[in-house]
Amino acid sequence: MNFVKRAGMSLGARKSKTAVLLAIFVVICTLLLGGFLLQAAAARQEADAQRTIGVDVTVRKKGLTAALADRLGASDLVHRYNPELPVRAGARGFTPLTSNAPKAGGTGAGKHKRGAEKDPLAVNGVRDSGMLLPFSYGSTKIMAGRGITPADAGHDVAVIEQRLAEKNHVKAGDTVQVRSEDGKRTVPLTVVGIFQDPTQDPTGWTRPHELPGNTLYVPVGTAQQLGTGTATVSEAVFKIGSPDRAEQLHAEAERLLGKGSFDFRVNDKAYRDQVRPIQRVGTFAGLIVWVIALAGALILGLIVALQIRERRAELGVLLAMGEKKWKLVSQHAVEVAAVALPAVALAALAGSLAGEHAGDALLGRQAGKPVAAAGARDAEIAPAAVRVEAATVGKVTGIGLGISLVSTVVPGIGILRLHPRSILADTE
Repeated sequence: MNFVKRAGMSLGARKSKTAVLLAIFVVICTLLLGGFLLQAAAARQEADAQRTIGVDVTVRKKGLTAALADRLGASDLVHRYNPELPVRAGARGFTPLTSNAPKAGGTGAGKHKRGAEKDPLAVNGVRDSGMLLPFSYGSTKIMAGRGITPADAGHDVAVIEQRLAEKNHVKAGDTVQVRSEDGKRTVPLTVVGIFQDPTQDPTGWTRPHELPGNTLYVPVGTAQQLGTGTATVSEAVFKIGSPDRAEQLHAEAERLLGKGSFDFRVNDKAYRDQVRPIQRVGTFAGLIVWVIALAGALILGLIVALQIRERRAELGVLLAMGEKKWKLVSQHAVEVAAVALPAVALAALAGSLAGEHAGDALLGRQAGKPVAAAGARDAEIAPAAVRVEAATVGKVTGIGLGISLVSTVVPGIGILRLHPRSILADTE
């Protein structure tokens, strides 16, 4: 009789033991699937966290221009970047804020005084206002409209402070006229957003451009129009995926800016606080898979070994009838494999039903922490979805069949040493 057919008949004749073997295999496959799902979810969440949080690299250099910052920001290592170009500007058609306190002494250099009155606005050219520390920490908030984004390049738009907007009755969508430092150009700016700076007005006399309410954010190109001469970037912040890439970005900055001619600072606190715990979960999940595979092979190997001892008489009869020993080992392997396949299907069903809750429980603690670090938005990392995919089921199936093979071949070595006469003599 064909050993495959004989394996099927054996499973049918031993229903209770087959059910026990199936239950054990379901538990093993479910745990294996859970380990793989957790590992995959941790990997997806780590990738999302790297894009959301990443590592901030701040570059400062005397004479750093927006063009140089753009060239470095075009690197494949950089996810987002933001150069900051500060200039002074004057107001036309609206009134800037002034200090309520009297000027101490009432004297000062006339030229300096006139300059302070002429250019009372502190204009900051940025590419992505969301990467500015006050906005990323959440201390400065957009109250209406939106911030400056890379899509605003080439457009004359602005985000103004709430106090300045209230004094001049300006709303998002209105237009304000801003005059360049030299007074030769007037640029109409469309107000796309209004932000609130929590900094209180100084109690003493303060120059108008130093008042927090006289701050505007505009695209870098607009700031260059308002500045005089060659406007330089005060600093540029680059967001990269991980601390490992900081050295590569530093090498690119050296090629572009020159060795030793710039300040290069890495801030990976948010990465350490948010991403490293997720990586530990993924490593733990990988360890779980190996432990379960080894423990499963050991447990099933012991069960098969006990079954072989119980079926010595059956094996002796088959050997006496001329059945080859390798076919007897193959029969046991087919029996265990036939139980493994439905066990994988049941495990996949259980994983699809319970995967989401398991992912929330295991990854939610790490994912639910708010981001509060340089260059990171004030948001929470959403737990990665735990999905049962065909590739994951394929891995579990492969390991399950591998376990069934190991757990039958190793105990099956004893079958190769059996002699039918001695077996039948022991059973008489």
